[in-house]
Amino acid sequence: MTIPPGENAETKLGRGHKVLRFVRLQNAFLFMERYAEITEKRKREIALLRGRGCAYEHVTGKCGDWEIINIGSVIESDGRMLELIKDICRTRKIGTFYFESHYMCGNKLDSMRGYFGGIDTEFKPGVETFDRDLRENVLKKGIAESDPSVIARGFDEADFLFGIMGQTVESMRRDIEPGLEHFERICVNLIYGNSTPVKPDGKVVEIFVRELNPIYAGCDRVDIPINNTDFEVGS
Repeated sequence: MTIPPGENAETKLGRGHKVLRFVRLQNAFLFMERYAEITEKRKREIALLRGRGCAYEHVTGKCGDWEIINIGSVIESDGRMLELIKDICRTRKIGTFYFESHYMCGNKLDSMRGYFGGIDTEFKPGVETFDRDLRENVLKKGIAESDPSVIARGFDEADFLFGIMGQTVESMRRDIEPGLEHFERICVNLIYGNSTPVKPDGKVVEIFVRELNPIYAGCDRVDIPINNTDFEVGS
């Protein structure tokens, strides 16, 4: 879907729980390609931010919570971006703000929380799996720790990745259950085709959708974007 500069388009995805607004604006340093309002489970506004352009005005604060996705590790973000984000939170009266952060930046989370003083700031690493061999030898995540309780220290939520060759119902359950034990919330993502060497296994995806999605889809502490466009970059 191609949106000409300055024009907007809206569409509903899935069961209608989300409205996506694609926006292209110029001459500013922060670029939100996607804005959405999540009305199921944890209500929040969600936005994709990138290094050019600006559409932050679509964040209204109506839900009180705001999540930024696909920013990488917020701690490594440009200082001007952080200042703008903090200003948005204050002017829109955002009570809780959710960031992605690399596990390796875990020792800097408290200082970042201090930077956003007065705003409840929560962090989510891409753990992907507690299977250390898969995570480090295949996904190359750079998380040497094996103990889920240690991995979770300082973090509030976590992303997991399913649909990889070799994963089973049991192995995926061994990710979900400790995830719920040690994190406030988790997001289960299904891998789809991309440019990385790690390719999806359709049979594993089918197994998850058939066996595990019915169990956890109704859990308020679990997000499961079945379609890869639910939380990802739109074009």
